[in-house]
Amino acid sequence: MEPSVREPLMRKTSSSYRTFPESAGKRLDKEYLQSLHNKRLYLAVFAAVLGNFSFGFALVYPSPVIPALEAHPSPALRLDQHTASWFGSVFTLGAAAGGLSAMLLNDRLGRKLSIMFSALPSAVGYALMAGAQGIGMLLLGRVLTGYAGGVTSASIPVYISEISHPGVRGMLGACPQIMAVLGSLILYALGKYLGLVLDWRWLAVAGEVPVLAMIILLCFMPNSPRFLLSQWKDDEALGSLCWLRGKDTDYAREYEQIKDSVRKQSRRVSCAEIKDPFIYKPILIAVGMRFLQQLSGVTCVLVYLQSIFKKTSVILKPEYDAALVGLVRLFSVVIAAVSMDKAGRKILLFVSAGVMLVSNLTMGLYIHFVPASQNSTIANKTLVSSANLSAEPTNYITLIPLLATMFFIMGYAMGWGPITWLLMSEILPLKARGVASGLCVVVSWLTAFTLTQFFLRVVEAFGLEVPFLFFAVICAGNILFTGCCVPETKGRSLEQIEAFFRTGRRSFMR
Repeated sequence: MEPSVREPLMRKTSSSYRTFPESAGKRLDKEYLQSLHNKRLYLAVFAAVLGNFSFGFALVYPSPVIPALEAHPSPALRLDQHTASWFGSVFTLGAAAGGLSAMLLNDRLGRKLSIMFSALPSAVGYALMAGAQGIGMLLLGRVLTGYAGGVTSASIPVYISEISHPGVRGMLGACPQIMAVLGSLILYALGKYLGLVLDWRWLAVAGEVPVLAMIILLCFMPNSPRFLLSQWKDDEALGSLCWLRGKDTDYAREYEQIKDSVRKQSRRVSCAEIKDPFIYKPILIAVGMRFLQQLSGVTCVLVYLQSIFKKTSVILKPEYDAALVGLVRLFSVVIAAVSMDKAGRKILLFVSAGVMLVSNLTMGLYIHFVPASQNSTIANKTLVSSANLSAEPTNYITLIPLLATMFFIMGYAMGWGPITWLLMSEILPLKARGVASGLCVVVSWLTAFTLTQFFLRVVEAFGLEVPFLFFAVICAGNILFTGCCVPETKGRSLEQIEAFFRTGRRSFMR
């Protein structure tokens, strides 16, 4: 370590444990605000979450593309119900494989390099879809973009939580979801407006842009200080934290706290240690949240959004409905990001699950009690010219599916969307964080694959109301799970959260 770095480190570290007079307290408050507002931290987060933008873009890619491919003139590219189901669901199978890879990559390459690695399969996958000559190329492209999404899903939340200041970790932890939502919304917009003048292949070409921007920006960003310390790169870890917090801040005190925590967990987790409640409890909570999040039906709704609106026949065209839902989702995630560090995680999870429960129940009951023939008749009336519409009043009951879906997405985006990813990165112990985050992603996307694969088949066999009523039951379970199992982590450092699970003493969370 350079002498110029050692001296301020020793001075700041020793002063951190004295009783400060009032003037020193004011100085520390000023340093706290400086580290909180250091722009470099936000630049690093932005560079990382570009991977989530690409993930959100790729996830809903089938929504505008499936209708176009179902009417494609070439038999080699035309989708039927079976191939459309695979085109929508195979992404999640790739994401599960990406999560498995992340279990190894996160601890070997590190969080930042894992995110950068995901750019390769993502770029190749988009290129395959852009130049597809048959369904095989389309499916392979979906698998590769899904694989990249699985890696980023496991790596980006961990990277952000480990570089974030405790005072803004909740807000920054919601950024991956914000960018994923923004990516989905941009896809809906491009699908609507580019489709008027360009072929659907250009949607895949557009997906390459955030991937390239991400890998260029991340070249200039630091690695996580916690990961560097786990690799015994103390000088590099100190430089990384200094870059993230600012030279004129009390970063040395935080460095010593992180170093002490990392040294206590220097060994990798063993099979015998899995029995320790400090290890298995947070892992079970994180895995359970990811499982329940997907069972609530959000991936099915997003992937088959336009198809659902066609079946329920609301007043607006399905592509406009999809764009409205995307806007609501973006607005709701922003609300969650602003309020997460103020209201807390648990209250938002309760509100989120409650809203999703009511929305899914409303959707299921509407579809059950409003005959499909009536929906079809209403749809035909709403798609004719305005001159013909003036003869009969508009039936506003067809707005119910749109409003129910908007509230479902709003509820999801306020809590069970961003907070499950944030809590995963907050509560997992450092020695198991890389492996356990990958396990969470695998469970999440295998569940999503199963649901998206069988969603259209269940709808065909039993009707559209059955899956929505099932999702409503799961949302009721989410409320119970939140109340019984999920800890409140608002305003706590990662070291305090680890101490809570290690000792079971709630005083560590105060």
